[in-house]
Amino acid sequence: MQLHVRYEGDDDPEKCTARKLARFDLAELHRSDRATPYGIVLNPHAERALSPADREVGARLVALDCSWESAGEALFSMAGEHRALPYLVAANPVNFGRPFRLTTVEALAAGLVVLGEREHAESILSKFRWGHTFLELNDEPLRRYAACTDSTEVVEIQGEYLDRGEDP
Repeated sequence: MQLHVRYEGDDDPEKCTARKLARFDLAELHRSDRATPYGIVLNPHAERALSPADREVGARLVALDCSWESAGEALFSMAGEHRALPYLVAANPVNFGRPFRLTTVEALAAGLVVLGEREHAESILSKFRWGHTFLELNDEPLRRYAACTDSTEVVEIQGEYLDRGEDP
């Protein structure tokens, strides 16, 4: 699966996971919506959750790389099939343990796992000291989401974690 990032460039370049992926030719950065190819867009404001059924949409996974402070709904204007990632916990040093506060590489890796490409997820996370921790922290929910047939099932499983109010 090809990885693409709509790159805003408003984060600290030293901590930017998208830039690091691009340096290793693991993702392609795009500076405008028009330049960003059509694909499955990871969008926390989307109405549908990402599920294994989305594999049929295509072979491109697209993320937006921007500061959490500017990650409003308006920024997600890219063409594509917009899907929200389900409940997961960040492993990155800035937002460790915080639900839904994933870096770009964590979001892409989560998307890859849900879409059945765990080895690809492991590969991109291997470039970060804390990368393996993301998969360890979220092992159970990621495996459960990846075993779902559709978005409805993913949302049901997510509900279990949200109802518990605890880490996965």
